[in-house]
Amino acid sequence: MDTSSLTIHPATEADIPAILDLYGQAGLDEEPMPLEDAIAQWRIICSYPHYAIYVALQEHQIVGTFALLIMENLIHGGQSSGIVESVAVHPAYQGQGIGKAMMQNAMQHCRAHNCYKLTISANAIRTHAHQFYETLGFQKHGYSFHMDLQ
Repeated sequence: MDTSSLTIHPATEADIPAILDLYGQAGLDEEPMPLEDAIAQWRIICSYPHYAIYVALQEHQIVGTFALLIMENLIHGGQSSGIVESVAVHPAYQGQGIGKAMMQNAMQHCRAHNCYKLTISANAIRTHAHQFYETLGFQKHGYSFHMDLQ
């Protein structure tokens, strides 16, 4: 698959219905969240400094999403950290490089904010994303993955 036509950008309120649909199809939500609740949650999350939900689009269809939190002021092992969580790739697009492209995007954001460690939360394990984490050089430690970015 050619991921050069993949676009990744911060989610907007208009993206929320498609994100809910994606999470349902990816099996991340046991019970679908009402749209009003999802929009309210998105507004709260987006008010946090350095926290954003990103969507990946292929031919104008949302095929992946992830949340990125850059923690410039939290010292973790003596270095600034970033966390990627709730990674989801649409089942029809799994194994086609979408996840890898999303993680590379996350790493670019971390580097731009002088973060030196990127951690994958336990929530992301449910997406069966182990393979592209390992491809990118992530190491598993307990319930999370981390990668030194330098």
